[in-house]
Amino acid sequence: MPRVGVIFGGRSGEHEVSLASAASIIAALERRGHEVVPIGIARDGRWVVGGDPMRALAEQARGALPSGDDTGSVKKALADRAESVRGAASTSLVRSEPAGSVPSELRQGLDVVFIALHGPYGEDGTIQGLLEMADVPYVGAGVLASAVGMDKATMKTIFRAHGLPIVEHVVVLRRDWRAQRQKIARHVLDAVGVPCFVKPCNLGSSVGISKVTTAAALPGALDEAARHDRKLIVERAVGRAREIEVSVLGNDDPQTSLPGEIVYESEWYDYATKYAEGQARLVCPAPVTPALTARFRELAVAAFHAVDCAGMARVDFFLDGPTVLVNEINTIPGFTATSGYAKMWEATGLAYPDLVQKLVDLALERHRDK
Repeated sequence: MPRVGVIFGGRSGEHEVSLASAASIIAALERRGHEVVPIGIARDGRWVVGGDPMRALAEQARGALPSGDDTGSVKKALADRAESVRGAASTSLVRSEPAGSVPSELRQGLDVVFIALHGPYGEDGTIQGLLEMADVPYVGAGVLASAVGMDKATMKTIFRAHGLPIVEHVVVLRRDWRAQRQKIARHVLDAVGVPCFVKPCNLGSSVGISKVTTAAALPGALDEAARHDRKLIVERAVGRAREIEVSVLGNDDPQTSLPGEIVYESEWYDYATKYAEGQARLVCPAPVTPALTARFRELAVAAFHAVDCAGMARVDFFLDGPTVLVNEINTIPGFTATSGYAKMWEATGLAYPDLVQKLVDLALERHRDK
């Protein structure tokens, strides 16, 4: 049985979401009989290894965790682990290593690594490059697909080149915005108009995103996005479009789940709606026609191939009347048992522990092929 390292935490604004994903992944791997080596990354980039890094990092982060299905699962997993380790014995064994170093846990004796990092310095090709250099097999997309999938502007450029239907948008550099505020604001309003969404190019979980409904609100939204990234993207708001997702699994011959629909009552699908209890739910299968189901699944595979993805991805869509638009691809989607990616596979007939095992097998297969 492969010895599996699980890397979690990280420097991005999705640190807490990563802990939630990793807690569920570790539990599933242990149930399948794998020896799991947990490897944490603190907010400042330090490696947190030995003992129970999950517990050590979560103790620091628990106060910041919103109360919802994803974060509730990490709290339960932490409570279960705390019961099994008796007091503070495991945390006393935790050690830190400097940012930029490679801990011995990565250098010695791992058959494969499951990356449970979200956002920059984890989902963007950086940790993938480190593992490539160390010749360690890892779950999920390679360096290129990870980098493209993280950068919304580059992702949309690739999608457009492959003929995929996307939303109208403009890209703004933070430097240009700060130097020429009036000119940039006019350009955005002329090109996209309002309502629109202003986003950092390289974050997920709706961190730093604003919905703009008036021209007067645009500068504040650009300022907020500029706090998180040097490159910003402004997208036309697609009315009250339905939000559809499809999970993809595989390497060169990927398979797709049934599509799911995100249903919520708030104005848009922001961070609080995603992670606060009862604010949003996934309906799977999505209540759409067979023809639309086939279209979503076809476009999900096309998006997966467009960025040369591997292992897993969740592809998100807008359904605007009869029109299907590809919104984005997430190469490391939220990964608790109650996250959309896993729930769509469960509705398609693949249980969470089997999904986790399949991803480990795909990682080893891809490494052999290379």
